[in-house]
Amino acid sequence: MPKQLIILYYLKKKVIHKNIMPSKKSKLLLCVTTLFISITNAVVPLTASANDINPLQRKKTSTLGGALYPQASETRDLRTLDGIWNFRASPPDPEYGYRNGWYEQDLEKTGPVIPMPVPASYNDVGEDASLRDHVGLVWYSRRFHVPSWWLLGEQRVWLRFSSVHYAAEVWVNGKSVTYHEIGHLPFEVEVTDVVNYNSSNLLTVVVDNTLLSDTVPQGTIRDISVGYNKVRLEQTYTFDFFNYAGIHRTVFLYSTPQLYIDDVIVNTDKQGLTGFVVYNITCKGPSKSPVLCLVQLFDKQDNQVVASNDCAGLLEVGNAKFWWPYLMHEEPGYLYTFKASLIGPYGDILDTYSSKIGIRTVTWSNTTIYLNEKPLYLQGFGMHEDSDLRGKGWDQVLWVKNFNLIKWLGANAFRTSHYPYAEEIYQMADEQGIMIIDECPCVDTDIFSDALLTKHKQSLTELIRRDKNHPSVIMWSISNEPRSANKLADAYFAEVVRHVKSMDLSRPVTIAISQNVNSDRAGRHLDIICFNRYNGWYQNAGYLGYITNYVYEEATAWHRKHNKPVIMTEYGADTIAGLHLYPEYIWSEEYQVALLSEHFKAFDKLRQAGYFAGELIWNFADFKTAQSITRVGGNKKGIFTRSRQPKAAAHHLRARYLALAAADAGASPPDISYYVSDHKAAQHEEL
Repeated sequence: MPKQLIILYYLKKKVIHKNIMPSKKSKLLLCVTTLFISITNAVVPLTASANDINPLQRKKTSTLGGALYPQASETRDLRTLDGIWNFRASPPDPEYGYRNGWYEQDLEKTGPVIPMPVPASYNDVGEDASLRDHVGLVWYSRRFHVPSWWLLGEQRVWLRFSSVHYAAEVWVNGKSVTYHEIGHLPFEVEVTDVVNYNSSNLLTVVVDNTLLSDTVPQGTIRDISVGYNKVRLEQTYTFDFFNYAGIHRTVFLYSTPQLYIDDVIVNTDKQGLTGFVVYNITCKGPSKSPVLCLVQLFDKQDNQVVASNDCAGLLEVGNAKFWWPYLMHEEPGYLYTFKASLIGPYGDILDTYSSKIGIRTVTWSNTTIYLNEKPLYLQGFGMHEDSDLRGKGWDQVLWVKNFNLIKWLGANAFRTSHYPYAEEIYQMADEQGIMIIDECPCVDTDIFSDALLTKHKQSLTELIRRDKNHPSVIMWSISNEPRSANKLADAYFAEVVRHVKSMDLSRPVTIAISQNVNSDRAGRHLDIICFNRYNGWYQNAGYLGYITNYVYEEATAWHRKHNKPVIMTEYGADTIAGLHLYPEYIWSEEYQVALLSEHFKAFDKLRQAGYFAGELIWNFADFKTAQSITRVGGNKKGIFTRSRQPKAAAHHLRARYLALAAADAGASPPDISYYVSDHKAAQHEEL
């Protein structure tokens, strides 16, 4: 096997516990929903599965993901480094760029470069298949300036990468400042001591897209012979979406004071019309005297509702406006502004940070999920961060369109299949009342090694630390379609669930299970059972008549075995837009509509059984996959095309979701059909 590079470094494990200590007044209210955040830094030592080369023999410290989304405020400033960067792929020898000091100079001085947009995946930007299918390292660089007033104001300077897939090392002015593994999650580093204020600064990032047996997600590398004494690396993986790579989300340059707010932890509860906000403010930095906090809660009209001078405590909100999902309330997605400030000994504001929060509760029984004590029924989709040209790059135009379509359809939820999405998406979901099953990037989990377990837990640590305050996040999904029939899966997922529960008790934990109900070993550890099944497609393709009974019987079997609420998180059929065949035939729009209808019959029966909590179709839109004879340009199970144009199934699903919302609200379904006729006989009069 030729030498390959995976940027992994040893790291001594560090554990920091941040516990909310509710006041006596709140202990009863929060006995179920108290939130604990346990932050663990862990990178697994190199194993035989990892690599043959360790480019730097010294220990490296990886950076924990930034918990607070960067913002400008009275005490902070903010820039983005999005734009066109210089880019070049590494030669087959992964050490080449290191040996020749690519991180010490502008990348264009090292050889040919191409312009590369950030944020975006690099795969579809060029015209070369070798870039699209590249395996290994790529290099990015650009220059940036730091405002001089940040120095005069004695500000700390931070770099924050919202997502780089899969692993990255970052240099500033030739000095390595941080390393991060696990794509789809943010990481940040303080660079105060390495930046220049009177000249430009060189920022260099090396990105590795290689997936192995102990990465999250997993993959395999193999050698492919391409001629005499020549081989190329081929990346394979079992998950069914393209392994896009690059700097996928915004790169922030921002400042904070020397003493700054490091994290804000919020949890909410309600009793009657009164809302409760339990919070904990943590700060870092030098302080010669005790630091006070000012915490203020503002409504949508910017009126102060309540305030406190404690850095940890309980806010009581009379006649609170609660956060409700779309179509469950006339004012969905109501958000308060939670503003935290550090106050100096002379009353001066040292730092301030504001965030949007929603007051709501999520509870569950053996049959039902409740939001604000009302039963929930999830109707929505699995999705992907995926679009033409940008790949998995953050695209605000695309996501505004996505949310418009979600609401047009009458949906109220989606799962972030199969990885955490951009933070801006969660902010939009908060504002619009769309619920999220938040999934970590562990998909098709297999082998179940200790090394994988450590990284799996680390991904959840970073995910929960990032998303803990979003009211839209109602559930944690710790894996998609793991090989949970493996006997090792039992103890493995018991430990993963324990880890999640050590951080957050306020949300249920689930897995999207694809194994048979009788062989699965993970369901016993979960709060909610979610299952994926493709009746009429991967099983008995083209046959519709058995679907309704099969779906009903499997959902019933899951509930009978575990006595827990059940959601169907994937079902569907690949459909070529514009292909019309009647009678219904696979791949046609007519077949997709008919397959949905057979599932709807089962869902309606299950809704009356009392334990069925939701239906999420696969998929919201078509998306790219690895090349395969079973994939025509990608996965076509979307009810929308990749360019967000509706197939016939979108109109069919819209009629159902709007009817479900009306039924659960005790109303009549809306008439969304086009005008056909007034159903009156034609009149004929003789002259």
